[in-house]
Parts: sequence; C-alpha cells; structure tokens
Amino acid sequence: MSGFLLSILLVFLALWLLGMAYTAWRFATQRGAAPAGPLRSPLPRVSVLVAARDEEAALPRCLASLRALHYPPELLEILVGDDASTDHTAAVAVAAMQGFAGRFRVITISDTLGAARGKANVLAHLARHATTDYFFITDADISVPPTWIAALLAHTAPGVGTVTGITAVSGPRLFHRLQGLDWLLSLSMVQVVSDMGRPVTAMGNNMLVTRAAYEATGGYEALPFSVTEDFALFKAVLARGFGFRQVFHPEVRADSLPIPTWPALMKQRRRWLRGVGALPLRLRLELLFFSGFWPALVAVAALGWPALALGAWGLKVLVQGTLAHFAHRGAGARLPWQLLPLFEFYTLALTISLVAFRVSGGAVVWKGRRYE
Repeated sequence: MSGFLLSILLVFLALWLLGMAYTAWRFATQRGAAPAGPLRSPLPRVSVLVAARDEEAALPRCLASLRALHYPPELLEILVGDDASTDHTAAVAVAAMQGFAGRFRVITISDTLGAARGKANVLAHLARHATTDYFFITDADISVPPTWIAALLAHTAPGVGTVTGITAVSGPRLFHRLQGLDWLLSLSMVQVVSDMGRPVTAMGNNMLVTRAAYEATGGYEALPFSVTEDFALFKAVLARGFGFRQVFHPEVRADSLPIPTWPALMKQRRRWLRGVGALPLRLRLELLFFSGFWPALVAVAALGWPALALGAWGLKVLVQGTLAHFAHRGAGARLPWQLLPLFEFYTLALTISLVAFRVSGGAVVWKGRRYE
C-alpha cells in the first residue's frame, strides 16, 4: 500500500514540476500577446482615483509620483478620497499637490452609496466626481512610474474594459524582499493564464477601467459587497461583455510599500483568500494543485524516502527560480538569487498560516474595519 501511495505522490510531484516548467516557458516566450497600440491624438483627459484612509505617511510618495507623470498635467484629474481618516491625510494631500497644474481635489467620504463599503465605497464616490472617460485606480502606498498613464492607455482598444499593470514590492529588510519575490512570481503565473485568454483578476492598485465599462456595471454601489473589490469589478466588467488586458512591463510597474509585519501580512492574505472563492472552478482547482507541493513532499519523506523528497525540493527551487528570473527581467527588476532557498520557508509558513485561517474562519479586518 505504501508503495502505491509513494508512486501517486511521485507522479504528482513530477506533474507539479512539469507544470511550473511549462509556466516558465510560456512566460518567457509568449508574454505580451496583446500588443500596445498607438495613443489617441489628441491625448485624452484621464482621472486618477486614490482611496485613502489614515495614509498621511504613505500618501506624499504616491502623489509625488503622480506629479512626475510624463503626461500633460492639464489632461490629468487627480481625485483623493479621504475615507474618515483619523490622521492628517487630507491636509497632507493638499500640501503635496500645492501648485499642481492639473485638476486636483480631496473628497471627504461621509456617506455610503448603495451596497458599497470600505474602499469600494470611496471609489464609487470618486467615480461620480470624475469627469473623464478613463479611470486610473491606484493606492496610497503605491508609487507609479512616469510612463504609467501613457503605457496603460496604449493597451486600450474598442471593447476593452480593463487594463491591468503589475505591482512590485521592495524594501530594505529581508521580509520585504521576500514579499517582492512572492508578488512577481504570483503575477507571472497570472500573466501566463491571462495570455491564454483566461481572465484571472485585476489589480486594484494598478488598474485602468474605462468609464463605459464601469458604468455598464452600475458602479461599485450596484455590485455585491466584496473585500476584494477590484476582483468584483473585474468580474462585473467581463460579465457585461468587455475584454481585458494584462500588461507585464516596466513601463506599467507600480512599486508598493511592503507590509511591515507578519500579522499585517496575514490580514492582507486573509482578505485575498476570500476573493479566491469567487474564482472559476478550474482556476481554483489549479491553485489547489500548485498549493499541494509541500504536503506531497512531506508525505514522501514520511514514507521513508527523504532523499527523493530532498531531490524534488531542489528541482522545485531550480524551476521556480527560473520563472522568478524571467518575471524579474520582465518587470525590469533584478532577481535576488540568494533568497530562493529562504523563500521556500517563507511560502511554507504562509501556507500553514492560511490553512489555519481557513480552518478557524473569522472576520476580515482591514484598515481598522471588520468585514464578516
């Protein structure tokens, strides 16, 4: 019986490694299936929507990057939604944008629109105040590149409702750098699936949605509440017949501040885990398959074959590292190769913590608010 179980586990591990190798090959050879088109002439006016709650520390960095955009400021409309902040978010925003040549407003959010709550409610308000046909959505802890607006606009086309860029994480500590490796590896796999024409999700900190697509959904106030509001909007836009684009390129790479502590990272991932349940069944099964490597590896070692388990682990580091190399190169970043062995323990701890959450359940707490 143990021999039969070992055979099944080894077949699973071999398929896992082949699947990861195939993903790395697809990413390296077929990324960017939807080419960028020429920008409209004349250039359109665009709106940048930033939801902010107690963001006085992070917001100046975000707004400084928006002021540095290589896009005519008179064509920019930057709207910051102050979501009942208890700090000086609004005052900091006004000071950071002093003398800006484009249109800038801080909008105080004091009521709820429809079913929207939290960030979705802020964006619902900002969309109502926006006066252009293109909504660029980002977060207060994000810094965008100067090419951000033009590069995302270049991927719009008739019938395309959303264009999503990539997000990288960087910071001085080891914990920060492991998060950065995690982000780019995950987004490279999303890119491969998206390039195959299968929608996965959009990134609410680096996303363009057209007014036509947004209004076709009825706006956030008309959507069922979700703690992953970007995914909810993405699904609704697709359901209205609009297409999507995922762009993996340095010109659209947003840089996020890292999550400072492990408990805070768990809060973020718990929120994301709620969104996974809304993915199509096939994608959920694929995620389950890729999350099964460690249990299978432990089972092989427990059956008395630690050398086989160690060899499979080494191959995992090699194959996953290859994908990480191409992901970093595609994002215009440098892969910290020395982190790959440590990254294994990081992902193992993350997996165990998230499994514990699934077993224990509980509410999602985000930005000081509790969501059941």
